[in-house]
Amino acid sequence: MSTDTNHYDKRGVSAGKEEVHAAVKHMDKGLYPKAFSRIYPDYLCGDEAYCNLMSSDGTGTKSILAYMYWKETGDLSVWKHIATDVLVMNLDDLLCVGATGPFLYTSIINRNKHLIPGEVIAAVIQGAQEFIDKMAEYGIEIKYMGGETADLGDSVRTTTIDGSMTARMKREDLIITNQIKPGDVIVGLESTGQAIYEKEYNSGIGSNGLTSARHDILNKRYLENYPESFDAATDASVLYVGSKSMGDKLEGTSLSYGKALLSPTKTYAPIIKALLDKLPSKIHSLVHCTGGAQSKVLHFIDDLNIIKNNLFPTPPLFTSIQKESGTSWQEMYKVFNMGHRMEIYLDQADAQAVIAIAKEFGVKAQVIGNVEAMKGKQVIVESVHGKFLYQ
Repeated sequence: MSTDTNHYDKRGVSAGKEEVHAAVKHMDKGLYPKAFSRIYPDYLCGDEAYCNLMSSDGTGTKSILAYMYWKETGDLSVWKHIATDVLVMNLDDLLCVGATGPFLYTSIINRNKHLIPGEVIAAVIQGAQEFIDKMAEYGIEIKYMGGETADLGDSVRTTTIDGSMTARMKREDLIITNQIKPGDVIVGLESTGQAIYEKEYNSGIGSNGLTSARHDILNKRYLENYPESFDAATDASVLYVGSKSMGDKLEGTSLSYGKALLSPTKTYAPIIKALLDKLPSKIHSLVHCTGGAQSKVLHFIDDLNIIKNNLFPTPPLFTSIQKESGTSWQEMYKVFNMGHRMEIYLDQADAQAVIAIAKEFGVKAQVIGNVEAMKGKQVIVESVHGKFLYQ
């Protein structure tokens, strides 16, 4: 079958979140509108040399996959992974402006109490603390400030797990995306594999595109067995249209499809901290390829042509999603990270140092492209699957 933008609309999702960007276009963008995260004056202490940062994000519909996997296997560890997802989606956004801590974190868990018992909530909270403890080993200090847990069965079918993170830092240490310049190269940090701070191989999925991945990979059995996992008003023709079960093995990996889809979002925090410590002032910009994936940088640039022509091999899970769904490769690069989720923009002379530092943490890195001047802005992806333009 073929999945196109119309299918995303029918499922109630959007890869580019155009309506969201339109809704917030008149909001205060903070001190640096071209920054990856919102940056405001130091309202907390009133020090003009400092600024306050804030990020809010969550796992999206990945929690639905966790729910189904847990129901079928009894494996509570997937909920710990969901806790990691929330933390990383916030943490790695804040990394992109040069913040390395200390961070304050609070979680927001809404659940249908009839379906999500206390042991699940406990696993989520425990998973968050375990991730925080692991990051502390690498000098990333996160303080868990508690949060809100609400029983909202009338409005939440299973559960939503979100969070917010804040930090305070010196303005002189900020990294702003308007520092990207013609002549820069782009070093990508691979999203798959197993970093030294991860417990197992990571499929690279992150926490974007999971609505599409879930319905495109999994078969109609999940439509029949888990009516609580989708909106009853959604056209059934776009629900669970794949051929796989979560227990099926993902070819080319040691993971089942369930485990692959639920791989916790890989953080790059230990690597970015090491880069900023060892290469001060060398990093021009950092881009976290989340919503919008390989076209994400378009939100932050003007008069630049971003050329990505040396990408990592397509990870097995993304290959399988494309094969199952028939989604165009152009759309795949806009929905999924397709092999790297963090981009580092800097002078070519400094690229090998970044690659070497990433290797120390068990993460592959390579120059995946470069930056040219132009009138206007665009991203060009040149891959084994074709050449694609995003504007």
